[in-house]
Amino acid sequence: MEILDQVKLIVKTLDLKKAEDITVLKIDDLTVISDYFVIASATNSTQLKALANEVEFELEKVDVRPVHTEGYDGGIWVLLDYGSIIVHIFMQDSRMFYSLERLWSDAQEIDISDMLS
Repeated sequence: MEILDQVKLIVKTLDLKKAEDITVLKIDDLTVISDYFVIASATNSTQLKALANEVEFELEKVDVRPVHTEGYDGGIWVLLDYGSIIVHIFMQDSRMFYSLERLWSDAQEIDISDMLS
Protein backbone atom coordinates (compact mmCIF):
# COMPACT_ATOMS: atom_id res chain seq x y z
CA MET A 1 0.00 0.00 0.00
CA GLU A 2 1.38 3.39 -1.02
CA ILE A 3 2.05 6.02 1.63
CA LEU A 4 -0.66 8.40 0.41
CA ASP A 5 -3.17 5.51 0.44
CA GLN A 6 -2.21 4.88 4.06
CA VAL A 7 -2.75 8.56 4.85
CA LYS A 8 -6.21 8.38 3.25
CA LEU A 9 -7.08 5.27 5.26
CA ILE A 10 -5.97 6.97 8.49
CA VAL A 11 -7.98 10.11 7.73
CA LYS A 12 -11.10 8.12 6.81
CA THR A 13 -10.78 6.01 9.96
CA LEU A 14 -10.39 9.06 12.18
CA ASP A 15 -13.32 10.76 10.47
CA LEU A 16 -15.61 7.73 10.85
CA LYS A 17 -14.79 7.62 14.57
CA LYS A 18 -15.68 11.33 14.91
CA ALA A 19 -12.21 12.79 15.39
CA GLU A 20 -12.20 16.57 15.25
CA ASP A 21 -10.02 19.00 13.31
CA ILE A 22 -8.16 16.41 11.24
CA THR A 23 -5.10 17.92 9.56
CA VAL A 24 -2.49 16.36 7.29
CA LEU A 25 0.89 18.02 6.91
CA LYS A 26 3.40 16.98 4.26
CA ILE A 27 6.76 17.38 5.98
CA ASP A 28 9.14 15.39 3.78
CA ASP A 29 10.82 18.53 2.41
CA LEU A 30 11.49 19.80 5.95
CA THR A 31 12.79 16.76 7.84
CA VAL A 32 13.95 13.18 7.55
CA ILE A 33 11.86 11.92 10.48
CA SER A 34 8.73 11.30 8.40
CA ASP A 35 6.84 12.22 5.24
CA TYR A 36 3.48 13.10 6.78
CA PHE A 37 1.93 14.14 10.07
CA VAL A 38 -1.73 13.33 10.59
CA ILE A 39 -3.07 15.38 13.48
CA ALA A 40 -6.52 15.00 15.06
CA SER A 41 -8.37 15.87 18.25
CA ALA A 42 -10.49 13.77 20.58
CA THR A 43 -13.20 15.06 22.89
CA ASN A 44 -12.37 12.78 25.82
CA SER A 45 -9.78 10.21 26.91
CA THR A 46 -12.01 7.28 25.97
CA GLN A 47 -12.37 8.58 22.42
CA LEU A 48 -8.63 9.31 22.30
CA LYS A 49 -7.80 5.65 22.92
CA ALA A 50 -10.60 4.44 20.64
CA LEU A 51 -9.30 6.58 17.76
CA ALA A 52 -5.76 5.27 18.19
CA ASN A 53 -6.94 1.68 18.50
CA GLU A 54 -9.09 1.96 15.39
CA VAL A 55 -6.26 3.44 13.31
CA GLU A 56 -3.99 0.59 14.41
CA PHE A 57 -6.72 -1.98 13.68
CA GLU A 58 -7.47 -0.67 10.18
CA LEU A 59 -3.80 -0.44 9.19
CA GLU A 60 -3.09 -3.93 10.52
CA LYS A 61 -5.73 -5.20 8.07
CA VAL A 62 -3.40 -4.09 5.26
CA ASP A 63 -0.27 -5.39 7.05
CA VAL A 64 0.94 -1.99 8.23
CA ARG A 65 2.05 -1.87 11.84
CA PRO A 66 3.44 1.00 13.90
CA VAL A 67 7.16 1.17 14.52
CA HIS A 68 6.45 2.84 17.85
CA THR A 69 3.45 3.95 19.90
CA GLU A 70 3.38 6.32 22.81
CA GLY A 71 0.94 8.00 25.17
CA TYR A 72 -1.81 5.42 25.61
CA ASP A 73 -1.45 5.61 29.39
CA GLY A 74 -1.23 9.40 29.62
CA GLY A 75 -4.66 10.16 28.19
CA ILE A 76 -3.75 13.49 26.58
CA TRP A 77 -1.80 12.61 23.42
CA VAL A 78 -1.29 9.35 21.54
CA LEU A 79 1.44 9.06 18.95
CA LEU A 80 1.46 6.28 16.35
CA ASP A 81 4.71 6.17 14.39
CA TYR A 82 4.44 4.35 11.07
CA GLY A 83 7.80 5.56 9.80
CA SER A 84 6.63 7.57 6.81
CA ILE A 85 3.50 8.70 8.67
CA ILE A 86 3.25 9.89 12.25
CA VAL A 87 -0.26 10.10 13.68
CA HIS A 88 -0.83 12.53 16.57
CA ILE A 89 -4.15 12.28 18.39
CA PHE A 90 -4.61 14.94 21.05
CA MET A 91 -7.08 16.10 23.61
CA GLN A 92 -8.06 19.67 22.59
CA ASP A 93 -6.11 21.44 25.35
CA SER A 94 -2.96 19.45 24.62
CA ARG A 95 -3.26 20.13 20.91
CA MET A 96 -3.47 23.85 21.54
CA PHE A 97 -0.53 23.69 23.97
CA TYR A 98 1.82 21.78 21.66
CA SER A 99 0.54 23.54 18.52
CA LEU A 100 2.23 21.27 15.99
CA GLU A 101 0.62 23.12 13.10
CA ARG A 102 2.35 26.30 14.26
CA LEU A 103 5.67 24.55 14.88
CA TRP A 104 5.51 23.00 11.40
CA SER A 105 3.99 26.05 9.70
CA ASP A 106 6.39 25.66 6.75
CA ALA A 107 4.85 22.27 5.97
CA GLN A 108 2.40 21.85 3.13
CA GLU A 109 -1.13 21.26 4.42
CA ILE A 110 -2.87 18.56 2.36
CA ASP A 111 -6.48 19.12 1.32
CA ILE A 112 -8.40 16.20 2.86
CA SER A 113 -11.93 17.30 1.95
CA ASP A 114 -12.32 14.42 -0.53
CA MET A 115 -11.27 11.93 2.19
CA LEU A 116 -13.98 12.99 4.67
CA SER A 117 -17.49 11.56 4.75
